[in-house]
Amino acid sequence: MAISKAKKAEKVQALARELQGSATAIVGTFTKLTVAQDFALRKVIREAGGKYRVVKNKLAAKSAEGTKVEAALKGLKGVNSVAFTSGDPVALAKVFAKWVGDNAEFQFKLGIVDGKLLKVDEVKALATMPGKEEIHAKLLFLINAPAQRLVTVLNATGRDLAVVLNQGVEKGKFAGAA
Repeated sequence: MAISKAKKAEKVQALARELQGSATAIVGTFTKLTVAQDFALRKVIREAGGKYRVVKNKLAAKSAEGTKVEAALKGLKGVNSVAFTSGDPVALAKVFAKWVGDNAEFQFKLGIVDGKLLKVDEVKALATMPGKEEIHAKLLFLINAPAQRLVTVLNATGRDLAVVLNQGVEKGKFAGAA
């Protein structure tokens, strides 16, 4: 069934609004995907802070004009869907890759992160990277570690002196001549 020009323009504008703030997109193709599998995929992506749309190739390319994900949505062929987010790209890639591992009907085509196109193997590699929160935790640990070590060394002198004095008292070394 053909879509009217007004309906197409409305769909383009809606997708353009959604893509405007997105810095990451993962494009894939699916065949023989059941409604239940599609629903599960949408739920998983939504939980990761992303959105998932089945797109018409020409409308996707038109709606992506002027956005960070424009390069990924140009020149698509075949049946395509796109998952996109303005949040953590690793979180989206992780949940997407995990779901794709369980459902062979879906195949990655390409991805884009901050304007850089990613091939299929690079999208899978992105899924194995640590997320933003994990990287922030490691960075804070590395920043905090030198100060923590300095405090430990400074406290060691007093602690060692107290241990030596305690051992001297226990062995009666400090008993005065009475």
